[in-house]
Amino acid sequence: MFGASSEKYIKSTITTGSVYYYYEAALNSPKQHNFVVINADPSKDKLIFLLCCSSQIENVRNLRSDCPAKTLIEILPYQYSRFTADTIIDCNYVFEHTVSEIARLFAKRKLEERPVMDIRLVQQMRAGVILSPMVEKQIKKLLEGR
Repeated sequence: MFGASSEKYIKSTITTGSVYYYYEAALNSPKQHNFVVINADPSKDKLIFLLCCSSQIENVRNLRSDCPAKTLIEILPYQYSRFTADTIIDCNYVFEHTVSEIARLFAKRKLEERPVMDIRLVQQMRAGVILSPMVEKQIKKLLEGR
């Protein structure tokens, strides 16, 4: 699947809670990570908002020690079957990509799809983003539907 067909595929399959596994250049890590789509209707949005999943719980907690506790969401393996260890979602840093960028990674086989995450967990993530003092107001407004 390359080019337009990849973009068409991503647009037709992306949903709230879609999880993608890929290398993110903005992270200070050579490893791939899981990222969760938090848009309410990502197939219609120009920008896709994603949150990073990390098994480095203490590192993330230390990094965000000055942020509200509800901006860090812990997910246990029984809550999301693809996680083999306790995982933390940092709602204080939102990654933004277009569908085209996601499709390009997919076409180059640099992005893997994972099972969709439960909407209740995604709702907690959205609430964490809205609560975060670090996230731009414009992103919060889009997530709140304003």
